[in-house]
Amino acid sequence: MTLIKQYQSFLNTPPIWTNEQFGIEQFNFPVVDLESFSPAPIPYNLRLGHQMELICKQLLAHSSQFEILVYNLPIREGKQTLGEIDFILKDATTKQVIHVELTYKFYIINPDITEPIHQLIGPNKSDAFFMKMEKIKNKQFALLHSEAGTAALSSLNIDASNLQHKTCFKAQLFKPYKTDKLYLEPLNKNCIVGYWLRLKEFTTDAFTTCQFYIPNKKEWALTPDLTLGWISYTDILLGIKLQLTKQRSPLVWMKKNDMEFEKFFVVWW
Repeated sequence: MTLIKQYQSFLNTPPIWTNEQFGIEQFNFPVVDLESFSPAPIPYNLRLGHQMELICKQLLAHSSQFEILVYNLPIREGKQTLGEIDFILKDATTKQVIHVELTYKFYIINPDITEPIHQLIGPNKSDAFFMKMEKIKNKQFALLHSEAGTAALSSLNIDASNLQHKTCFKAQLFKPYKTDKLYLEPLNKNCIVGYWLRLKEFTTDAFTTCQFYIPNKKEWALTPDLTLGWISYTDILLGIKLQLTKQRSPLVWMKKNDMEFEKFFVVWW
């Protein structure tokens, strides 16, 4: 996978909602000309979240629309770190100063739950969209208006009272296997990129003739292509079962033919 594909994948991932929802305004990411963009290498040991922050930072820096005033600013009270601010930007045209919190998530859609905003959970059930949204609104946005937050901004000559708060919340969503009708509003159905199933559903004839690849987490945001080390159904089944015994839900990429690829999670629960 080439380096530029990581940046393309970030840009191509839609926001999980558009405009303002839940009292939170979505940040409209600027158009970035990748033809003239020379990305710096991403350190291999970075977690996926930090990888996305670095990608976002480089893309914003390449844009003429915004100036980055603050990046990854820790807010401290004495020796205690209360939190970290992802970005504070200045719009080159309006001069408006904007606080942007970045989130890039992978959620499965669980239709057993009634409300769409509660249906989105992590593939290992370790996180949920609603909890993250509440954290952004009630903790991360509020942090800049705390005594420690205003002091940190004041030291950088930024007035917290004049800030606009926005989130750049991108997501890849996975619907239940063989489910077509989903009610997701006000969430963005364009975020759906694949499906999820259990091992019982995977051990059927629908999959046995295809080839497979289990991406490492740093590859999750990417799009499958022919250059990967594709392996047989028998071989991938062993890898999937190993992950499931560790209570991990692997992301699997499937090659049906040279032109058709699918992405899905096999959940352990």
